[in-house]
Amino acid sequence: MKNIGVLISGGGTNLQALIDKQGSVLKSGRIVCVCSNSSTAYGLKRAENAGIPTKVIRKNADCGGDMDEFNRQVCAYMKEMKVDVIVLAGFLAVLGGELLDEYTDRIVNIHPSLIPSFCGDGFYGLKVHEEALKYGVKVTGATAHLVNEITDGGKILLQKAVEIQEGDTPEILQKRVMEEAEWIILPEAVELVCKSV
Repeated sequence: MKNIGVLISGGGTNLQALIDKQGSVLKSGRIVCVCSNSSTAYGLKRAENAGIPTKVIRKNADCGGDMDEFNRQVCAYMKEMKVDVIVLAGFLAVLGGELLDEYTDRIVNIHPSLIPSFCGDGFYGLKVHEEALKYGVKVTGATAHLVNEITDGGKILLQKAVEIQEGDTPEILQKRVMEEAEWIILPEAVELVCKSV
């Protein structure tokens, strides 16, 4: 059984999907900690409700605004909790340095589009769905991928397509992509990585 550490920044809906799928889809790993870069992230409450230890590490308040120090502190916490696999579940910070070195091919991210569309620097959250609608694509979706030094540039693990419907707003589309793609493939992708490490 591999130990999973989840990094979050907000509501934690993808974290909840992982918690809900432990023991069914996610059989080869268990969540041992949740770390957030925001003390007000609702995902921390989701973790506490599930009895999962949490920690807050903020780049500015705790690391003097130094990204390398932030990565060092997150890495130290993951090692302290004996984490084997890290999952980014709506984590709005770019990782690098020691953390990427220590956890090469063991960090999974979920992105709300079919990479290579609408991804890379600046593409996160609602912005991804705004751009998909603006561009006029008929199909979008989600991609679970490994994390490397290039934003959304790591090896693709799983993808799931979602059709865009007449009258979609970015908010409606975001919800459908989460429900029909993200919450399904993220636990599946984490299971794949847990089985392979």
